[in-house]
Amino acid sequence: MDEDGNEVELDAAEADCLLALTGGFDAATVSACPDCRCRVLAGVALVDLLAAAPPHPRGTELVDLADDAPTLHLYVVDEGTECEHPRWRDPLAEEWLDVGAAPGPHAHR
Repeated sequence: MDEDGNEVELDAAEADCLLALTGGFDAATVSACPDCRCRVLAGVALVDLLAAAPPHPRGTELVDLADDAPTLHLYVVDEGTECEHPRWRDPLAEEWLDVGAAPGPHAHR
């Protein structure tokens, strides 16, 4: 999702496939919880990563999300986790919490 709440929602199989194709987004990750799949991605790096990876059915939507994002970052929200991110300590953890855990469908508190 982006800072404005625009998102591309993937089911579990789509997410697992995308993570396998992109090496877990490692090349685009600027900050991540060490205990779950929640992370902050650099939008430009994500576009490059998707361009270099084998095609994914939702790849075009993800590129469009990154291209249209109001900031340089995108946020991966793992809705399947109960993690409260206690070991995610870098400054971008707060940025992720502001966007990814805002009241609404993504809140996991």
